[in-house]
Amino acid sequence: MAHLFEATRLDNIALENRFVRSATWEGLATPDGYPTERLTQVLVNLARGGVGLIITSHAYVTREGQAGPFQLGIYSDDHIGPFREMTKAVHDAGGKIVAQISHAGCAAAAQLTGSTPLGPSAIEKDGRRRCDEMTRDDLVRLTKSFATGAARAQEAGCDGVQLHAAHGYLISQFLSPLYNTRQDNYGGSLENRARILLEVFEAARSAVGSAFGIMVKINSEDFMDGGFTVDEMLAVSAMLEDRGIDAIEMSGGTLRSKDYSPSRMGKAAQVEGEAYYIEAARRYKEKIRVPLMLVGGIRSYSVAERLVADFTADYISLCRPLIAEPDLINRWKSGDREPSACKSDNLCFKPAMEGRGVCCVVREKRGA
Repeated sequence: MAHLFEATRLDNIALENRFVRSATWEGLATPDGYPTERLTQVLVNLARGGVGLIITSHAYVTREGQAGPFQLGIYSDDHIGPFREMTKAVHDAGGKIVAQISHAGCAAAAQLTGSTPLGPSAIEKDGRRRCDEMTRDDLVRLTKSFATGAARAQEAGCDGVQLHAAHGYLISQFLSPLYNTRQDNYGGSLENRARILLEVFEAARSAVGSAFGIMVKINSEDFMDGGFTVDEMLAVSAMLEDRGIDAIEMSGGTLRSKDYSPSRMGKAAQVEGEAYYIEAARRYKEKIRVPLMLVGGIRSYSVAERLVADFTADYISLCRPLIAEPDLINRWKSGDREPSACKSDNLCFKPAMEGRGVCCVVREKRGA
């Protein structure tokens, strides 16, 4: 128990253990992105369940950056008050909370935003423009939107922010040569493709100061031919390290990555098959000193303990297991080390699409 349940610090954030709730779309915000009592209760339950650090679901920083229905937003000063109430409730329950801030880019939901999505490059499909290329003015506004989103999270009492640069959303799209075919200094070389991420980070740091935590979620790779690679992830992580990033969470894949999407179907038959991105994480730890949060497929206490004990990861991030069991961490801490009951069937997201919020369907049927 010495590894997973030891107290640590992430810059100025004191944490009671090494477990992180990875950002998980709950489908419980209002249509305009405001936190609700039900969403707050989900996060409070996680804090009471023993999670050391809670990362909110992706909060869109501009209206046209919304990815889906009932998604959390942080694009307006009007969000600060409700966000503050949610943050205070988590703190009162003994938890720590970081706001993930995001823009969906060409994956934005046009039927919700009422505008054509914006991305690094234009996309046409079936003779129809699906995404417009962002102009230089768009990029300036984007950088400012992330910075003001971070400042709003700080004003709302969050313990930090996480920039979402994974899973095929906007910053991830800029990093990936599959999405980014620009001919200016935001496209082509990796240094150019990483430029918007670095500018967003620097703008956010300027907005919140040096004492407020800023983290990044990044793909280990896209798992698509011609996409973002592990070597590129390591190079971008080194760029972030040089600029003073506080932590990096490693995930992988996009919604287009088929069997290698971030939420892969099916639970590993043996513990050796858990931790989707373990090899990339090992390469990261050989080169990068920034604390690493590792997410993806981890279902067993023994796997989590080994990942930390052998220095493959500094923190263990969990998503679907905490939907199935919000009190999983306390259960493990109590001595019950049975693996998570999560089946990785992704049925938990269907209720959220229906407006009921994400929940474990198996647990619901059992009446738990």
